[in-house]
Amino acid sequence: MPVSVEPTTVDPSQNGSAPANTPASETEALRPHAEDAFAAELAALAAQDDRPRPARWKLSPWAVATYLLGGTLPDGTVITPKYVGPRRIVEVAVTTLATDRALLLLGVPGTAKTWVSEHLAAAVSGDSTLLVQGTAGTPEEAIRYGWNYAQLLANGPSRDALVPSPVMRAMAEGMTARVEELTRIPADVQDTLITILSEKTLPIPELAQEVQAVRGFNLIATANDRDRGVNDLSSALRRRFNTVVLPLPASVEAEVDIVSRRVDQLGRSLDLPAVPEGIDEIRRVVTVFRELRDGVTADGRTKIKSPSGTLSTAEAISVVTNGLALAAHFGDGVLRAGDVAAGILGAVVRDPAADRVIWQEYLEAVVRERDEWKDFYRACREVSV
Repeated sequence: MPVSVEPTTVDPSQNGSAPANTPASETEALRPHAEDAFAAELAALAAQDDRPRPARWKLSPWAVATYLLGGTLPDGTVITPKYVGPRRIVEVAVTTLATDRALLLLGVPGTAKTWVSEHLAAAVSGDSTLLVQGTAGTPEEAIRYGWNYAQLLANGPSRDALVPSPVMRAMAEGMTARVEELTRIPADVQDTLITILSEKTLPIPELAQEVQAVRGFNLIATANDRDRGVNDLSSALRRRFNTVVLPLPASVEAEVDIVSRRVDQLGRSLDLPAVPEGIDEIRRVVTVFRELRDGVTADGRTKIKSPSGTLSTAEAISVVTNGLALAAHFGDGVLRAGDVAAGILGAVVRDPAADRVIWQEYLEAVVRERDEWKDFYRACREVSV
């Protein structure tokens, strides 16, 4: 017998807490959910979106893609890009969510898998918070359902004692659920998704009931196969997904653009200096990361060793953001070589023995030989001693 799942609500009168859908400006959230941070853009798209929308979608597939990739609407409203990369990748991802296939975003660490997942859910369902965070300790209950043990002990298994997971809520409400770092979840727990994705049903044997997914339900998972602690997906589960691989940025300029945009967003929330003042340092950070990541200098003339870390775009964003904070609080507010040097060292040298040698070789063989990088060389030498 199917069972309904009531949406979870929060009473704002309790402990002064704001409900989950309170705008970020009211809660002063350090990192607002996508649907709050970009509420104006989503509303503008919805107002001018006259294309067909799948059941329970807030926007049409075309509008969802526009939200992610950016553009200018007929009334002049500018939609900022949330993802900088091949358009076809976004179109395939959005189209997948409009079918009965779940979406798996695959890529090396730092390729914006979580970022894209969140914005897709925000644009499609208006809610990116139906989230299961995958870890080595994620239990089956996080994907299926749990129990209120006080109710369970008092009255036995009942609907009131059941605690729905984010996936169960998404099924019942026709929303988009998210599972982050799917390959970190133990294999037997991963396979809990097989029936959900194939039959669109979640059995509740304790109650002789089930939750049937309503139209609009789908699931976005993210995964990578580079980090330690990864559990391979079973072939049965992998078949339930349409896999979209998110690549690393294709060029220096593309990566600089991504880092600049994201750092600018973070900087505004932290009252840090504007990014344009430090664009040269951002380009140097990106160049260093790309050269060490690729094992060759940008001009292709010198081969170099790659360190053990991933040196992803996300790490470059972290290095630059930390550098801006140093410049703001302990400098003149302008991002300089000395502000990013320590952050780069921390990102590159993960293995104190092997990576430090690789970094020193790179400094002496590459950085030292660039006349326009003398200040950067000196700053890196100071923190590397």
